[in-house]
Amino acid sequence: MLCGGAATLSLASAAWAQQRPSPHAASHSGPLAPTRLGERLLVIAGAGGNVVVLDSPEGVLMVNGGAAERSGELLKMVGEQMGGRRVHTLVNTDWHAEHTGSNEALGQGGARILAHEHTKQYLREEMFVDWQNRRYKPLSAKALPTETFLTSAKTTFGGERMEYGHLGQAHTDGDIYVFFPGPNVLVAGDVLSVGAYPIADYTSGGWLGGLVTATKTLLDMTNVDTRIVPGVGAVQTRGHLQAQHEMLVAMRDRLGKMMRQGMGAPDMIASGVTKDFDAKWGSPDLFVSTAYKGLWLHVRELGGVV
Repeated sequence: MLCGGAATLSLASAAWAQQRPSPHAASHSGPLAPTRLGERLLVIAGAGGNVVVLDSPEGVLMVNGGAAERSGELLKMVGEQMGGRRVHTLVNTDWHAEHTGSNEALGQGGARILAHEHTKQYLREEMFVDWQNRRYKPLSAKALPTETFLTSAKTTFGGERMEYGHLGQAHTDGDIYVFFPGPNVLVAGDVLSVGAYPIADYTSGGWLGGLVTATKTLLDMTNVDTRIVPGVGAVQTRGHLQAQHEMLVAMRDRLGKMMRQGMGAPDMIASGVTKDFDAKWGSPDLFVSTAYKGLWLHVRELGGVV
């Protein structure tokens, strides 16, 4: 028999899958769609997660690599769009499968793979994500990141300025951003969500308070002209990022207060705690259930719960 917390997550996950298709699942089907973000920069949607591609004389840089089942098709399109130049560098914004599906092919081909150190640790281990009821096998040695970091860095790739940095314990604890100051394009990964509530994957260090902080970090990097690429979904403006931050701050405060009152995730969902945000973000069940679990892992930071 499932305990109460596990049952809540299982039922919420099943309900979420039935009521609202995952944007990640939807992005696995249909044709790949490239969109230019600048003379040398484009985003490809439809490969599982968004893939940002930078062209340069020294080779191609890809931020994320889509899902494994779309990798062959994706890499063929990248080659066609970039004049046949080889992929020199692949960046993983987190460890999840919709972004790391080209690690194997590109790693076997000798590409440099850059990620946060925590992402490499997850990719080399077997991972069970209970809110998905899914087990992920470790990647092969060739598919693992060849270069990792812990904080942030500034560099150039093919003459294009590029900044990247760790976003703390947010969607996972290995989330990173990649920012191209010249074209003013920010790749936010799954820290930014479109059409569904963002999920803090507590099984790999994510939590609601960290999502608040990470979203504020991204806000501070942007201006009204910044184009922001989420993990899945259409390119966004700073306004969407601001709306997500306001929602997350409200949810952290409301859910924390309810926890101090002894309420569990089913009580929170039944109370309609998210109702003023549901029109924009969709069904809240999985969001609340996973946020509740993650908040318990940071109960001392919340204060007043135990």
